[in-house]
Amino acid sequence: MTENLPERPFYLAPALETDFPTIKALIQATRINPMSLDWRRFRVAKTIEGDELIGCGQLKPHGDGSVELASIAVVSAWRRKGVASAIIEKLMAEGPRPLYLTCVSDNGPFYEKFGFYIVTGAELPKYFNRLRKIAGLFSALGMMQGKKMLIMRLD
Repeated sequence: MTENLPERPFYLAPALETDFPTIKALIQATRINPMSLDWRRFRVAKTIEGDELIGCGQLKPHGDGSVELASIAVVSAWRRKGVASAIIEKLMAEGPRPLYLTCVSDNGPFYEKFGFYIVTGAELPKYFNRLRKIAGLFSALGMMQGKKMLIMRLD
């Protein structure tokens, strides 16, 4: 089942197994977390003309019961054309609440437009609390190039 958006030159659809190599390549090219990629959890954006995969995102479950909006990636030529927003809105509609995400601080304002807000400490599920501690260690070691990792939540 696909969702055509007539005003846009792309459509959204559940990923197919044949999309997985392209999804992995896009995740690597955008340098986001390559862990726990399962094509069955992804939604993809494809061009109406040519059926080219131009963006992706997933709802990633964690062992503590939390669910993360993750792996939002768009081919560079298609950025700032509504692809990421369409994927995010689709996944938000499908996802449970609360819904979490992680991003670098530069991207926080983008996700705030969708209703996500920054959470810390006691508000965090176990998975994200561990992740926060690891990110703090990387930051202390100078490995995050002056950027801060944000953990955000949507109720």
